[in-house]
Amino acid sequence: MAIIEARSLCKKYGDFTAVNKIDFAVEEGEIFGFLGPNGAGKTTTINMLTGLTRITNGEVMINGIDCVKAVKNVQGIIGVVPDESNLYDELSGLENLAFCAGLYGIPRPQGIKRGRRLLKQFGLEEASNKSFGAYSKGMKRKLTIAAGLIHNPRILFLDEPTTGIDVVSARQIRNLILDLNREGVTIFLTTHYIEEAERLCSRVAFIVEGKIRHLETVEKLLEQARKENIVEFVLINKKALDREVLQKEFPETRVEVKGNRVRILTPQQVSLKPFIDRFTEMDCVVLEARLIQPTLEDVLVQILGLDTSGLKEVE
Repeated sequence: MAIIEARSLCKKYGDFTAVNKIDFAVEEGEIFGFLGPNGAGKTTTINMLTGLTRITNGEVMINGIDCVKAVKNVQGIIGVVPDESNLYDELSGLENLAFCAGLYGIPRPQGIKRGRRLLKQFGLEEASNKSFGAYSKGMKRKLTIAAGLIHNPRILFLDEPTTGIDVVSARQIRNLILDLNREGVTIFLTTHYIEEAERLCSRVAFIVEGKIRHLETVEKLLEQARKENIVEFVLINKKALDREVLQKEFPETRVEVKGNRVRILTPQQVSLKPFIDRFTEMDCVVLEARLIQPTLEDVLVQILGLDTSGLKEVE
């Protein structure tokens, strides 16, 4: 059953269309990924869904409630974690959580009790009395997520939850997201980390320049990608590799060049010798040749023909 539905959702700023008539639905209990490069329209979409930005045109239904007409009626069942923290530097971690609980009408004793439980769950118990301004980036991100959960929402909106934090904290947050989902929380997640979407999400929508280009389960997308064989060569370049030259010489394959790495993609198994011979003629030394398991990034290139330079690998 769909708990979030967007129909012909549109946002314009003057003559600029940030989100252009998009349609999607999120099933209750799933982690739904909204994937795209910076500036694609991800944050604008999440802000419209949560009532932080006025909708130009279209409809948003959350749990059967029309959010255009009655967004306040859904605030009790949604938690929102923005891409930048909205907590107070001068308050402690526990004080911030108790304050957020009060915004939802939760009495202070109950808010403190819930806050302590979340601090323990998020590994922040020892920092409960430390001022938020003294937290590390990773700790701030975790407390911001905890604040979005203080009222036990059924749906959690996460905007770029692991951007700009250290590797260990990012891994902890991803594990927390999975734990929350196992507890029954529906999660709407925006990200420009390809591997993050692949690890966490059951379905993903690719948004580019305000339009959804593709929406499918991660499993089906990877099944389609795995129909191709991918061989990657790692080279020592003694001169620049020319992708167009290689593509013309091997027209039955698709050639990708990134720095000193060359990928050959083809539905058929290929012999490595013709490629190695050609690299040798180009005065390149082959350090490694290996079969690659296709990833979501390969799907972006293969199915959509997208330039993935605006999308990032997980840190």
